Amino acid sequence: MTIVTKVEKATSTAEDTLKRKVRDGSVVSGGHLVARALKNEGVDTIFTLCGGHIIDIYDGCIDEGIRIIDVRHEQVAAHAADGYARQTGKMGCVVTTAGPGCTNAVTGIATAFRSESPVLHIGGQGALSQHKMGSLQDLPHVDMMTPITKFAACVSSTERIADMISMAARECFSGASGPSYLEIPRDVLDREIPIEKAVIPQPGRYRASTYSIGDPADIERLADVLVNAERPAILFGQQVFTSGSTDAAVDLLRGLDIPGYFNGASRGTLPIGDPHHFDRTRGFAFNNADVIVVIGTPFDFRMGYGKRISKDLTLVQIDQDYRTVGKNRDINLGLVGHPGAILSAVLQAASARIDKGKRQARQQWMKTLEEQEVIAYEKVLPLLKSDQSPIHPYRVAYELNEFLGEDTIYIGDGGDVVTISAQAVRPRNPGQWMDPGALGSLGVGTGFALGAKLAHPQKEVLCYYGDGAFSMTAFDMETCDRFHAPYLAVIGNNSSMNQIRYGQVAKYGEERGNVGNKLGDVEFSKFAHMLGNHGEEVREASEIQPALLRAREAIAKTGRSAVVNIWVDPNEYAPGTKNQTMYK
Repeated sequence: MTIVTKVEKATSTAEDTLKRKVRDGSVVSGGHLVARALKNEGVDTIFTLCGGHIIDIYDGCIDEGIRIIDVRHEQVAAHAADGYARQTGKMGCVVTTAGPGCTNAVTGIATAFRSESPVLHIGGQGALSQHKMGSLQDLPHVDMMTPITKFAACVSSTERIADMISMAARECFSGASGPSYLEIPRDVLDREIPIEKAVIPQPGRYRASTYSIGDPADIERLADVLVNAERPAILFGQQVFTSGSTDAAVDLLRGLDIPGYFNGASRGTLPIGDPHHFDRTRGFAFNNADVIVVIGTPFDFRMGYGKRISKDLTLVQIDQDYRTVGKNRDINLGLVGHPGAILSAVLQAASARIDKGKRQARQQWMKTLEEQEVIAYEKVLPLLKSDQSPIHPYRVAYELNEFLGEDTIYIGDGGDVVTISAQAVRPRNPGQWMDPGALGSLGVGTGFALGAKLAHPQKEVLCYYGDGAFSMTAFDMETCDRFHAPYLAVIGNNSSMNQIRYGQVAKYGEERGNVGNKLGDVEFSKFAHMLGNHGEEVREASEIQPALLRAREAIAKTGRSAVVNIWVDPNEYAPGTKNQTMYK
């Protein structure tokens, strides 16, 4: 016979009462407040790896209809949230447990920070009642995350959870986008409070418009500059796509007859063959234009810190972050605001003011650029169509571009594979190019693929990895398949961390230069087979395209990912690697 004590009876009665209150909505837990606040922000998916500090958030997400995608490593979760944000334009969300859960996600959050991607990272922490006592997985998370986020804070009361999430979300989209971090202690998260005591901001009632043109006088100044230019050119960066300014960019180019160059997610803004689309003559344009406008991309190492642009021209910079304008390079005019709003205002101010002579001069300028494009393409064409064995990496890039469909999202994950593929791969639409960005993080590919495919289930996702990058996060291919988000993994395999290897060999010679960068010869098709997926090895250039087509067919048939492992020449490098421009 079981004996039930008065204390047990009282406890059971209290728990039953609490359950009734939770069901009838009169009380709410911290985890459920998190979920309600995320739903307010338009979050429909969280990326996570479980931990005891955060499980009440899962319970809340189930009630709010928020999809929970659990991965095998928090780095992948953070990259997936980043990729999801880039593809949807909404805030991505990664939820990690305390300690190693947070530290494992650091690379992904730092990548989002340098790439201006709006990601909210919610992290667990030991109970406030155990503060400074050495609780399980206790670390100073806020201190660690502050330098790589736009906003980082600890939520110290259950009542403030939803309010703090709205605060962090606002920071994600203030000026140039970026990540925020919120630490929520376990007792704050698990505590139940009367619903009337919770501060829950109402959707749509606590945001200001970010559609700003800055100073109207500067719009007129820029219009004058463009009206009077004979050899203008515009470089459109990542912000142009992420801010939803693609249409405004196209309208300006066509309305004012200006040649355009594109990097990051802005690749694909114009189709190949469009008279205003240029991509192989940026250096020529930077040296010979009379006006250059740089929009939404910083003068960082990828731009030679601005030094690659002639000093004998008018340089204009437009950015969402005032700290970027004029950084590393003097400019003639700087505008801070929404790229699309600024471009639309400039077009309206300038379109009726360009005379016939200026338009003729611009058409001649674009004809000159077209001639230079042909020269540049013919120069690289022998490499792109090389039949050499081992396979030339430029040939892989050429075949990948031939393979891309209208809706293929292309992801580059690696060093030289990204740099070389940029010479040939031309996504068919904006937003369909993804790469590690300014941080140069290896291992982004699998998370990006997961986030991109979940955001666009109808689109094909192809990730081209270096073999070093693939091995960092490949096991989450199983996560992609588990959540019905299959993708095609293509590996340029040279058994080396080749971008670094070149500099070492050049500086120290073969004997010492191959230290710390040589990898084993791995047939990654066998990894695919282990997961029950399609996998192939490719050792001849003529077999690349047939293998890619078979992989596409296998994905369509099985609904699972596929791997094509292409063996490339380890002694071929990108021009930037040979010149070590990433360090200059």
